[in-house]
Amino acid sequence: MDRAETRTRRFAGARGFFAKGPLRQRVASALVLAPLPVAAIWFGWPWLPLLTAAAAAVMAWEWGRLCRGGDFGRTGVVLVAVVLVAVAAASLASTGLALGTAVVGAGLVLWAARKTKDADPRWTAFGAIWVALPCVCLLWLARDGLVGRATLLWLLAVVWATDIGAYAVGRTFGGPRLASRWSPSKTWTGLAGGIVCAALTGWATAAWLGISPGLPLAVVSAGLAIVEQFGDLAESVAKRRFGVKDSSGLIPGHGGLLDRLDGLLAVIPVVALLTLIGGRSLLAWR
Repeated sequence: MDRAETRTRRFAGARGFFAKGPLRQRVASALVLAPLPVAAIWFGWPWLPLLTAAAAAVMAWEWGRLCRGGDFGRTGVVLVAVVLVAVAAASLASTGLALGTAVVGAGLVLWAARKTKDADPRWTAFGAIWVALPCVCLLWLARDGLVGRATLLWLLAVVWATDIGAYAVGRTFGGPRLASRWSPSKTWTGLAGGIVCAALTGWATAAWLGISPGLPLAVVSAGLAIVEQFGDLAESVAKRRFGVKDSSGLIPGHGGLLDRLDGLLAVIPVVALLTLIGGRSLLAWR
């Protein structure tokens, strides 16, 4: 097979991929769902806390079902309650109280899971931290007024760019598997595509906001792309552990809300930690 024929087949495969199937479902779902968090961030209180609480409840429900093979049960009720109390504390009281609630709540979930003889109580209890911590950190970042709003919108843009770049590039060009044991569909090529798209998003954000130089934000965005991809892998490990394909079937083309937000759940605490260490938003880094 000569090079021209190889290129033709590769192009035809890519065109077929973009024209139909999973990508079309993903784009349609994104067009429906994406405006919700953007609007909530833009308008702030009380819409962002309410949307965060709703998303946290759904993700806790999905995690509870995932760890019990599709059966929600009393442990799942405790898990949802713990996550909602933590989000309420972050919204109405203090971040410290919210984090303490999440930690104590995880212990309560562990106790409940052992009482009901769950398959692995530690995994169930981990869900309280995995879901509550990013939600609390998101609300903490949002407290920084206009800067907090801009930080969250940039964060969403980076995560979405990473997902789109990794999915499109990985599916189009293939390549060696990133972690075949946990997620056979992920490739190193896809990871590289996600990193490049995230870096370009960071650069574009810096240009849009008049941040100079823009290189630091582009580098941070590229680093967050790696965090996002490994957050995705972390949930894949959990799904493999319990033998399920998706956390639920709520979102066409994506599975459940956890499947859609797994990378975001990893990125938000990292951004919050870097903000805390630096003493200011990452958008102000030079």
